[in-house]
Amino acid sequence: MVKTLTKHGNSYALVIDKPIMDLLHIQPDTQLEISTDGKCLQIRPADTAKQEKFQKVMDETFVQYDEAFKKLAQ
Repeated sequence: MVKTLTKHGNSYALVIDKPIMDLLHIQPDTQLEISTDGKCLQIRPADTAKQEKFQKVMDETFVQYDEAFKKLAQ
């Protein structure tokens, strides 16, 4: 499939057709991870479970080491 970019305000958008969305099991509100290797653009559903786990660990770390972080900031 060959696609072209569509003007969207001051930016450009890549329209993802419904059959592709169905194939990837994504909805309009699905977070997508976009990366590149310098030659190819890669778009995939974001691993929200992994992000949520990371956020939980960060929250726990800030609670546990709150005083240490405050001292380091000074």
